[in-house]
Amino acid sequence: MASSNLCHKIETDVEIKASAQQFHDMFWNRPHHVSNACDDKIHGCELLEGDWGNAGAIVLWHYTHDGERKVAKEVVEAVDEANNSITFRVLEGDLMKEYKTFVIHIQATPKSDGNGCIVHWIMEYERLHDDVDHPETLLEFAVDVSKDIDSHLISDN
Repeated sequence: MASSNLCHKIETDVEIKASAQQFHDMFWNRPHHVSNACDDKIHGCELLEGDWGNAGAIVLWHYTHDGERKVAKEVVEAVDEANNSITFRVLEGDLMKEYKTFVIHIQATPKSDGNGCIVHWIMEYERLHDDVDHPETLLEFAVDVSKDIDSHLISDN
């Protein structure tokens, strides 16, 4: 990412009851099932190119953020199965109206006591100009999605 005062990174942690592997699997192999866990936020994820679960796959997310229906076309830039992490780079869609680049890293780490995990979200972005807001509400959206996925995963057990 280029260095300028328009480049930023925000991050947060979410503690959940599901295992790191279960959570990671939802974004890695089954992103098209995320809407089953939070259909009020995520309305679907379509595979446009490649295969589910592989780096290089291109997906199209349909979601509602800040009361508006939106889309994001993303490439799965990297997957680290051993560390339960995945990286998406936004290629097209509503975010690109305000950001030159937008990358989302998600990593689920098992808690030391073996009960549940910590989901670490990182959003790295470059705003198009100083008047563009930082995506704090999108980070909060990610926290809410994480909690909904957790509820869905632990109810399936």
